[in-house]
Amino acid sequence: MVKIAVVGCGALGSYYGAMLCRAGQEVHFLLRSDFERVRRHGVNVISPNGDFNARPKCSTDSAQIGPCDLVIIGLKTTANGEFAQLLPPLVGVHTAILTLQNGLGNEHALAQLFPVEQVMGGLCFVSLNRIEPGVVRHFAHGKIILGEYRRWPEPRTHDIAGMFRHAGVPCEVSTDIERTHWQKLVWNIPFNGLGVAAAAGWDAVERGSVEQNEPLGSILPSDALLADPKWEGKVRGLMAETIATANALNHAIEPEYAEFEVQRTHKMGAYRASTLIDFDLRRPLELESLFLFPQSEARRAGVSTPHLDGLCRVLTGLADRVGIPWRV
Repeated sequence: MVKIAVVGCGALGSYYGAMLCRAGQEVHFLLRSDFERVRRHGVNVISPNGDFNARPKCSTDSAQIGPCDLVIIGLKTTANGEFAQLLPPLVGVHTAILTLQNGLGNEHALAQLFPVEQVMGGLCFVSLNRIEPGVVRHFAHGKIILGEYRRWPEPRTHDIAGMFRHAGVPCEVSTDIERTHWQKLVWNIPFNGLGVAAAAGWDAVERGSVEQNEPLGSILPSDALLADPKWEGKVRGLMAETIATANALNHAIEPEYAEFEVQRTHKMGAYRASTLIDFDLRRPLELESLFLFPQSEARRAGVSTPHLDGLCRVLTGLADRVGIPWRV
């Protein structure tokens, strides 16, 4: 048994924390608004694999939890500015810090505060929602791919993966977690980005800017983007730029991977990516990690990304116009 802190107990953090707690690990949730509900009633997971209730230890203060063996971060990336306040009391000299957040730059932000050898990254392939305080509905999947930040896997990497598997979570170890992030961005950038940018209209996406007086339309789910040749062309353009950037940074992804993602998406139907849901609910948008940090990496690598550049201008302009926060 290890001592685990979960920071960011929304749907993702609550689900994985509950799975580990059910498996017998000592799990501490760092909570805010859900504190009383989870303290009294635990976390209820509603899942096709079987419903269950888990009873993690609860706190509103990192200092009350103290140093842990493993810290799991499930915060929205818009909250990364809180790392310096929330995390130090949880981190001892042997603590592993695992971010399961979206996009790029999260491990980098952690490595500015803690030794690089303590930082790990992970990607989650799971469908779930937090439907009320302390209640998570799990629809499907749940696999985690994790790895060390800028290092080869260590014995502890495999130990943590084994701990997740023992808890019923499929888990794989990546030898290049950055490459795995870029692979996921091949899908995330076009379908999260264009799906939201569509609200500004095709003309805005084509010219790469949002006019304040233009009427706003509807967001577009994945099937709608692929059903229209002009939107599909943008999807493929963004995928090509993402793959080119990954390869320039020595994270090899075959060009054919784009076609694999397109065909996979055709089978998903009218899927609404997470950024579309956040935009609809006027919740903070993870623009930095999903779009702006990849854009800065492309510039660092000397890769031309006109599609991504225009998309970033539209998304930030659209968020500012409707008053949705996005800056970290």
